[in-house]
Order: sequence, then C-alpha cells, then structure tokens
Amino acid sequence: MSSSLKAYSFGPFTIPPSTVFYETPLTFAFVNLRPIVPGHVLICPKRPSLLLKDLTHAEYSDLWATVRAVQAVVEESKGAGGSNVAVQDGPEAGQSVKHVHVHVLPRVGGDFEVRNK
Repeated sequence: MSSSLKAYSFGPFTIPPSTVFYETPLTFAFVNLRPIVPGHVLICPKRPSLLLKDLTHAEYSDLWATVRAVQAVVEESKGAGGSNVAVQDGPEAGQSVKHVHVHVLPRVGGDFEVRNK
C-alpha cells in the first residue's frame, strides 16, 4: 500500500500525502486526524461527491473494494477481531464533511471501556 505525493481534497480540507496510505485510480484511504479508536481510517472517492448515489458505478464499486482491502490490513495491524464500517450519507445522517467517506474502526474487546475511563 502506497500513496502518491499528491495531496487530495476532503470537502474543504487538504489531506497531506503523508496521511494517505492506500490509493487506487478512483479512491484513497487516510488516517483519521480525530480517531475514535486506534487505527480509525477514512476511505474516500477521489472525485468529491456529497452522497453515495452521486458516485458512478465504477467509483462505488472501487470504494467498497478499497474498504474491504483496507479493513483487512487495519484489522491485522491492530490485532482487531472485527470492525465497525460506517457511512453518514448526507447532512441529515450526521455527515460533517461534504464528501462521501467510509469510516473503518478496527475493534478489540473492551476498547470503548478503556477509552471512557
């Protein structure tokens, strides 16, 4: 998994190349700057789109193939037994950045209990 030296847009934000760890011709994955759990990453289409329904078939397929590949690597690297995979599809669904993105949160037993103590 590698990234180019190109910075990408994520809504109004510029994602530094140093945080992008995986990309395809249509999609990129980067480290969440405000992680909920260790290893929390985001996967986005390179073309800014507000909603999943705005993606082309190729972008949609590539996004989810990338989610699957990244999820497996993140789970292995964090020793996780599973992941939460989430999309907030639109402002009414809690989307805070106007750019389709998928959250992958690798989960280990008791991770929220440790965080909340």
